[in-house]
Amino acid sequence: MKTAIITLDIINDICHPKGKVARYPERISSKKIIENINKITAWGRKKRHLIIHVRLGFNSHYLDCSSKSPVFSNAKNKQVLALNEWGGQFCDSLQIEPNDAKVIKHRVSAFYGTDLDLILRANGIERLILTGVATNNAVELTAREAHDRDYEVKLIEDATECASDEEKKVSVHFLSRLAKWLTTKDLIQ
Repeated sequence: MKTAIITLDIINDICHPKGKVARYPERISSKKIIENINKITAWGRKKRHLIIHVRLGFNSHYLDCSSKSPVFSNAKNKQVLALNEWGGQFCDSLQIEPNDAKVIKHRVSAFYGTDLDLILRANGIERLILTGVATNNAVELTAREAHDRDYEVKLIEDATECASDEEKKVSVHFLSRLAKWLTTKDLIQ
């Protein structure tokens, strides 16, 4: 079964301590989330899995940003998640190789309004391994949509993170019906 590993929203504004909307960079750092993602993508490259890095962001005009969304409505006023600025760039600690695919999204789901499904189908992908942030937002919604698009979904618990243990516990519980949760060690051994 052909597999893709997807990293979600490992960008400066969200994951770096100096990020404008970073709510839990200390959790990402202390739990070694990016380090685990790098282990997974390195393993995936050896297995010839497709690696796709997805980042949330908006163009400098912010015409692609929803003014109605409670999540994004203040992005323009605060000048956050700008694709052409430091905050909208992938974190330097995320290891990206030249042959990795990159996808830009303008909403929570990695599927909505992007080329993600096109890339996956063009490459005969049947299984997705999801990593990134936030477990209860981008990871969860992407996993739900992947399930409904008939992909087998695996989620890596120690390579996803959100603002609290309680939020993560709820996502793990509900997504367990749609996907299989693993640890980095379980996956790569």
